[in-house]
Amino acid sequence: MQLKKIAENMYEIPKGTQPWMRVPARVYASDGLVKKMQQDKTFQQAVNASSLPGIYSHSIVLPDGHQGYGFPIGGVAATDYDAGVISPGGVGYDINCGVRAIRTNLDFNDVREKIKSLIDQLWNEIPTGVGKKGKIHLASGRGVDDVLNGGAKWAVENGYGWEKDLEHQEANGCINLADPDQVSPQAKKRGFSQVGTLGSGNHFLEIQVVDDIYDEAAAKAMGITRKGQVMLMIHSGSRGLGHQVCGDYIKTMTTAMRKYNIEVPDRELCCAPTTSPEGQAYLGAMSAAANYAFANRQSMMHWARDAFSKVLGSSSEDLDMNLIYDVAHNMGKVEEHEIDGKRRKVVVHRKGATRAFPANHPETPAAYKQVGQPVIIPGTMGTASYILIGNQKGMELSFGSTAHGAGRFMSRSRAKKEFFGKNVQDGLAGEGIIVKATSGMVIAEEAPGAYKDVDEVVRVSDELGIATKAVRLRPLGVIKG
Repeated sequence: MQLKKIAENMYEIPKGTQPWMRVPARVYASDGLVKKMQQDKTFQQAVNASSLPGIYSHSIVLPDGHQGYGFPIGGVAATDYDAGVISPGGVGYDINCGVRAIRTNLDFNDVREKIKSLIDQLWNEIPTGVGKKGKIHLASGRGVDDVLNGGAKWAVENGYGWEKDLEHQEANGCINLADPDQVSPQAKKRGFSQVGTLGSGNHFLEIQVVDDIYDEAAAKAMGITRKGQVMLMIHSGSRGLGHQVCGDYIKTMTTAMRKYNIEVPDRELCCAPTTSPEGQAYLGAMSAAANYAFANRQSMMHWARDAFSKVLGSSSEDLDMNLIYDVAHNMGKVEEHEIDGKRRKVVVHRKGATRAFPANHPETPAAYKQVGQPVIIPGTMGTASYILIGNQKGMELSFGSTAHGAGRFMSRSRAKKEFFGKNVQDGLAGEGIIVKATSGMVIAEEAPGAYKDVDEVVRVSDELGIATKAVRLRPLGVIKG
């Protein structure tokens, strides 16, 4: 693969490298991260993605990039809304997998002796693991439709959270393009009992403590005032419903490509014109699944607040358990961006990529208008996580997108061969980090050694300016599904 370094932390694969390329492929990574990406098909998938009809500027690989389905994870592409396509492979199976960060007014010393109790209570309150059913049982397809239409607003209206939570979520926790009629009965059935469940894989719930503050103004806007402040982070998505939506529309798009005479170099990039009946149906179904994910995380936050209240003997209001922000990282969003000097309506595919909008952007919440949208980049069970801030440079380089985490460089099957869950758990306990999971195998799959260095990923994002460092967090206790 012809990979040319064009600037510090910036590489490019020229347009002519493969005959199907419509634009170059751009890679934002350090030399060390590039070497890790070269161990799988990351660059080939970025080149393949550059073939999508209507793609603008370049396909993008972010610093946490690694091989995925169709797109690389950590991949971004903007396609023209009217003349381009939308691709489920540019969004992923876990539609609106995302992260929310919640602050508290507690200090580390307030919880030092209670971390295990908190983790145990969170485990009891929030169903965790493959196929686990939640406390909310939607009686019918109509009940699911209410969630698919309402997102986090549905959860708040049904008592799972506070009205002001909605102000601190991407799209206020609800995508208005949702069309539940485009979600299959099988997908809805899978959604009957999974609202408010964590799931498995890399999904987690983590108690953290502020380790460092780099941007005092941004931190203050988020209610983060000091090192040692206790935080909570939740990472999950649309569960079985979103997975089914993706699977359903991969079949639909595969047929649609023949109908519209679309050719792509990888069948995993199956797509349809965005304005076609198939494209509009997927956009409506994907947005509905995204709303399910917003409701899912909102409900879990409600029970997490309850867990803290029970263990610490204070109300969640008195503990100042306010939502800082909730941001998605598997979405196809209809947005306007300035491209080649013109405002253009596009679909920004963010596959394992986090939206990062600057100060004064219309979609940046009022609380962050002066500093920029919070960007949440979790690490691993044993390493730091970060909150960054979006800025204008990111709009120019990556359509307002940055990394979504540390990024794997070791497959799950290899991780299970390399690591033994109990050893990983004991090693983290020795570092003062309590880990609770459904099995030792899950811990092995999610071992810190299976991931890239999140500090390096964040350093690259910060130096490029696609998002800038605000706060560094370290884990105290982790739940894995």
